[in-house]
Amino acid sequence: MTGRNSKFRIFLIVITGIILIQAGELAAQKVEMVNGVRVVHNRAKGLWGKKPAISLEPVRKLGDIDSPDPNTAFYMPAAVALDSAGNIYVLDTGNNRIQKFAADGKFLASLGRFGQGPGEFNYPSWLDIDEAGHLYVTDPFNERIQILTADGKELRTIRFTEGQIGNVFVKRDGRLIMGQATVSFRFITPGEKKPAGLPKLVKVLDAAGKTVSEFGEMVDTGEELLTNTINQFVLTVDDNDNVYLAFPYQNRIEKYSADGRLIWRADRELPYSLEVQDKGSVERREGGVSIRSPIINRSSEGLAVDGKGRVWVITLARQLKKEERVGIGVSISQSASGGRQVGFKPHGDTELRETDAYKLEIFDPEGVLLGEIPLKQFVDGLFIRGDRLFLLDRLRGASVQEFRIKE
Repeated sequence: MTGRNSKFRIFLIVITGIILIQAGELAAQKVEMVNGVRVVHNRAKGLWGKKPAISLEPVRKLGDIDSPDPNTAFYMPAAVALDSAGNIYVLDTGNNRIQKFAADGKFLASLGRFGQGPGEFNYPSWLDIDEAGHLYVTDPFNERIQILTADGKELRTIRFTEGQIGNVFVKRDGRLIMGQATVSFRFITPGEKKPAGLPKLVKVLDAAGKTVSEFGEMVDTGEELLTNTINQFVLTVDDNDNVYLAFPYQNRIEKYSADGRLIWRADRELPYSLEVQDKGSVERREGGVSIRSPIINRSSEGLAVDGKGRVWVITLARQLKKEERVGIGVSISQSASGGRQVGFKPHGDTELRETDAYKLEIFDPEGVLLGEIPLKQFVDGLFIRGDRLFLLDRLRGASVQEFRIKE
């Protein structure tokens, strides 16, 4: 587009308040301000098109469900964290332990075991490390967050008597960012007064676990089960304590400032619909509750931010085929004394290792989709520190693959 037509297009941009970012002759994004918030509507492929400006160089694989080495025979690993020395910590949830490796992949130590005492776990769900190298372990079935030294000794414990514990990230000032409850089966019972308004998505806790602020708005569908489902999200925090959310059941990625102010929201073109196919149901019976989950396509599985502020999202390029789907069966029982027994068991074909269903989408610090990198494996989690990127396969290979980000 040249001459008068080009000038006319720029004029339209100014008077409508909509910014069109050019990628050749095609508008790759549309950016608008909605109630003071930057909203980015990204087209497929992003600014890079078919030639990503970033690649991933394989480094190593840690763990495998069939590993003959007990130190790397993971079972449902849930998180990866690195300390300032570059040591790798893998939260091996199903084995109730944290496996520590040197930066070169050499096994160093095993921390924790099953139990309720100091340094013991009951299917822990998350791990983060502060600047001092202390480990923050989210242990929901023990109703606590444990803060441990790098060798697994207890420093202190934050207890939550009402349960409802979400995964936590440590801010630079020692406060905690907590997402939604990791495990929650509570629903409003008949006759119980419904709370006024929906809860916020994210909590900020002080060092004692007291809530000091909340932020993030839920979408209200009018159906409790459906509302709980579509507002599920993946959470991460960058080096400046900005908070990012990606919603698996919505075409929605958000960035918040450290004080909880929504900075931008982004969406992108998807090759499938996220419309609700089935609202699900909750049936209360004597002695229990039967839940049939809503049916909705999924869009996102993981989220991380690199040192340049770029946002990486694990996105489904297509929906999983029936034979590719796996899940986790959960059984919970409670004794008369109050003791709780929890069991998890993956179901589905966990022997599958390769698929073309996943890709990495990379957004710039302002929410503009730069491009995408196709993946060849199943991915349940994403972790980045410096130029090191880790992809977690939780239920199939039970492994962590490390890559180097190449510019």
